[in-house]
Amino acid sequence: MVPIFAIPFGVVSLRNATDMNPRLAALLSQRATEQHRDTAVPRDPLCYRSREELFEWEAEEIRWLRGELLAAACTLVRSVNECTEAEFDSLKVQARARFAIVRPNGCLPAASAPMTSWYAVYCVAAPANEPERADSASLRLYGIRQGTMFKDAANWRLRMPYADSHYLWRPGAGEMAVFPASVLHEITLNRGQADLVLVMTRLRFAHGAEGAPPSW
Repeated sequence: MVPIFAIPFGVVSLRNATDMNPRLAALLSQRATEQHRDTAVPRDPLCYRSREELFEWEAEEIRWLRGELLAAACTLVRSVNECTEAEFDSLKVQARARFAIVRPNGCLPAASAPMTSWYAVYCVAAPANEPERADSASLRLYGIRQGTMFKDAANWRLRMPYADSHYLWRPGAGEMAVFPASVLHEITLNRGQADLVLVMTRLRFAHGAEGAPPSW
């Protein structure tokens, strides 16, 4: 018995995050203004979302984040495909990043990421755990692959990795999750007393200029 439709999900800690995250959090908080807000989504007083221009900033904290995030994400992506090291190193990575500040009682609704193959969620700062709400301020990935399965007494509680339940990952400062961008995901209600600060990045790869995907 083997799983045949497995979905990769990787978690990695970024180097020097302990030193850089407080500086990064302060920068993002300072720039959580109307100037940088994504006007394509409704204004939400409990959740600020920036435009996908974060990696275009020239601040030292962003240069660090861009380098470490892309390096770590590429390592995870390479680990689950059949490219040789030389083949993978020849690919051109394209990335668009935004930041979000999810305040107490705020959330990010379920969505998938368009025009991209991989999605990375990096945690800059997170509220303390809420013992009575284990799902507070978490990344939930929806297990919808078996949504049309007929349910009976023999398949309603399959063991992992065959179970069709959703997957919950609680972000910790300095940690990043990477998964296929097509997976429906959300940031659950923040029931804590502090902000959840995230950087969310769309990633895709191309064989040089000739094989580049269409414009973002």
